[in-house]
Amino acid sequence: MAGRQETTRGKPGRKAGKNAAPSSVQVLDRSLKLLELVAGADGAGLTDLADQSGMAPSTVHRLLTSLAGHGMVTHDAETGAWTIGVKAFEIGTAYLRFRKLGTISRPFLKQLMEGCGETANIAIEDDGDVVFISQVESHAPMRAFFRPGRRGPIHASGIGKAILSTWTDARIEALLAGRTLQHFTDKTRDSLPLLLDDIANIRARGWSIDDEEHTLGMRCVAAPIFDEYGEAVAGISVSGPAVRLPDEKVDALGPIVVTAAAGLTKAMGGRVAGA
Repeated sequence: MAGRQETTRGKPGRKAGKNAAPSSVQVLDRSLKLLELVAGADGAGLTDLADQSGMAPSTVHRLLTSLAGHGMVTHDAETGAWTIGVKAFEIGTAYLRFRKLGTISRPFLKQLMEGCGETANIAIEDDGDVVFISQVESHAPMRAFFRPGRRGPIHASGIGKAILSTWTDARIEALLAGRTLQHFTDKTRDSLPLLLDDIANIRARGWSIDDEEHTLGMRCVAAPIFDEYGEAVAGISVSGPAVRLPDEKVDALGPIVVTAAAGLTKAMGGRVAGA
């Protein structure tokens, strides 16, 4: 605990010695420091890493072994060199991809907002939620607003359902197994059968609709965005008050949102699955 002085057994007031077990925060700090050092070198030996980090070789070896178990670093038994692992590469690539998505999507969001007159959004899927990463707000006084970084339930989100529609039913069931689908309004698809029935309609139609399923009085039209492997990694949408988005307007917006999603997919170097 921060600010608390650790004591050794039987010697009140005495600080813990060097052999005392480090706190979990200290272990994390040391591990991240080592990861940074390994990433900055073209293969680093245990002794060099110990010297650069100021840690004992035994501590460095223990932490590196733990990092290797998570795929963050790898060890060459012949040379003794430690290098960055595949998992660290995947994490870095994910950051670049979504940073790229946020940047590249801006003109698409702006064009979509200006063409539809409603707020345009980009969000990604993360562990069964959607996370909004960018938005261009409508100029209308009454409009939708999603703060970047805000998380939302995947089953009650236009973008969330657009992404789910690219998955198999089995994959959707695996994701939501054991979860309670929260009830927000009388229109929420708050059971797996209801959700899967809606997903089937989305697949047939080509775009998803959040019909006041999360917030009464708000509707949303969304379509998925694909990466280079044909996997849906995000979605783009327009959202606004239901009074401005009657059924006929929603039907007209659907193809427009799909076109924007296809353009953004292409701009990112992605491809629609099966294309």
